[in-house]
Amino acid sequence: MPRGDGTGPTGQGPGTGRGMGSGGGGQGRMGGNRPGAGPQGVCTCPQCGATVDHKPGIPCYQIACPRCGTVMIRG
Repeated sequence: MPRGDGTGPTGQGPGTGRGMGSGGGGQGRMGGNRPGAGPQGVCTCPQCGATVDHKPGIPCYQIACPRCGTVMIRG
């Protein structure tokens, strides 16, 4: 707004920042299968596909697969 009249570069100004407009609508900041995805869910073995219930406070990468012993991942 160099002239102080409310005009400025195109595409800038109120209502054009992140989060405005259509799109988005995901699961929130930490949704999905990322680390810190919440207390519910399962841990999955990338080797054999076995699953166990995720336990809050214990990351899946600290759990060994009950079938083959491979480190589990969140899934």
